[in-house]
Amino acid sequence: MTTTGGTASGPTFSIVIPYRRRADNLRLVFESLAEQTLPRDRFEVVLGVLEDSEEHGEEYLAVCREFTGRLNVLSVLSDKPWQVGYARNLALRQSTGDVLVLLDADVVLPPSALAALAERHAAGLGEGEDAVCTVGQLIDYDNNTSDVDSVVVRPFEHYRRLLADLDGAGEVRLDARLNTPHVIPWSFAWTALIALPRRLVERHDLWFDLNFHGYGVEDLEWAYRISATGTPVVMAPDLFGIHLPHPRSTASNRATEDVNYRYFLRKWPSVDVELACAFGDFEANAHLHPVLDDVREATGSDDASLAVVSGTVDGVSTLVVGAVVDARGRFEDPGVAAIFDATPEPEVLPLIGLRLPWPDDGVDECRVLPPVERLGPTYRDRVFAETRRVARLVVAGEAADHLADHPAGIRA
Repeated sequence: MTTTGGTASGPTFSIVIPYRRRADNLRLVFESLAEQTLPRDRFEVVLGVLEDSEEHGEEYLAVCREFTGRLNVLSVLSDKPWQVGYARNLALRQSTGDVLVLLDADVVLPPSALAALAERHAAGLGEGEDAVCTVGQLIDYDNNTSDVDSVVVRPFEHYRRLLADLDGAGEVRLDARLNTPHVIPWSFAWTALIALPRRLVERHDLWFDLNFHGYGVEDLEWAYRISATGTPVVMAPDLFGIHLPHPRSTASNRATEDVNYRYFLRKWPSVDVELACAFGDFEANAHLHPVLDDVREATGSDDASLAVVSGTVDGVSTLVVGAVVDARGRFEDPGVAAIFDATPEPEVLPLIGLRLPWPDDGVDECRVLPPVERLGPTYRDRVFAETRRVARLVVAGEAADHLADHPAGIRA
């Protein structure tokens, strides 16, 4: 553990940053923090640093030394392999500020950011019923839609001018998340810039789940748990940062993201999580009301929903997709449960089937029941595509109720 500077009393804010091999970006982030109008003794910068070589460790320490006397920096260093959740947890557990500000090592803030956040904190970013999780805007962030092979490192003066222009432009609404309905608020909580009370994290054990590896989703699952405590997750137009470019492979990111989404859905099976996993965290908000309307039409009831049942049939791993259940989780058709072997007991997941938490060809057979075919084409086609992904054999429609009569199966 290394420290740069110190405070006589506890800080208001802890800026929590996970770090590995981003020295050029981190230097710019530190410059933006050193220029905050909030007094330096009101905030600390805490980094969870996972460097796997002496060379890169020294490079990181050299950046810290440049800011001796300008920032209060605390570093928790480990040579463990890179895992962003582990790095964040290292920093979170050493933070002492009343409010935690999760910031990525590639986001620069305008000078007024922490002062504005302090006003928001005084107005209700507190504890208990007043606790709020505040999400800031990310500007110049394309949500991982293209590769970045190389980067030109611009001087901080370039970003100082951009930040000053934005700060002087009044209310900034350049993040697309601000311009769409927030039906699933936790799905907008990307940890590049988020603030919440430290005691909320400690009271509810809101540490990052270390079963996520590689890129993506660990922040959404964390935000899902924050929301489950009853804490509002809100976006703040007056809190923003500029995202700095860095090398990136979208193919590599999406490969790990796909696995992480499946883990998220297995851990918290629910329609909102299913939509985020099927359509993406941002797009899920546009689908929640339409898909629920579709389900009502397909089941013919305002109180019924669809479920996925997993178990074995004569020892063969089998899914039933499109089982209708009532508000108490009971099957409309008792024959659904009767299909399965008594042991192991089948598992009922409250999912439509738009996304399933099984790997490719992860089950032997899947029966898609008629209610799925009554969904609108957007959702019906998505369910069939997903069942074909996870099952070696898919049986659809009325035939799904009588698989024994069709030993060869009927390919959907």
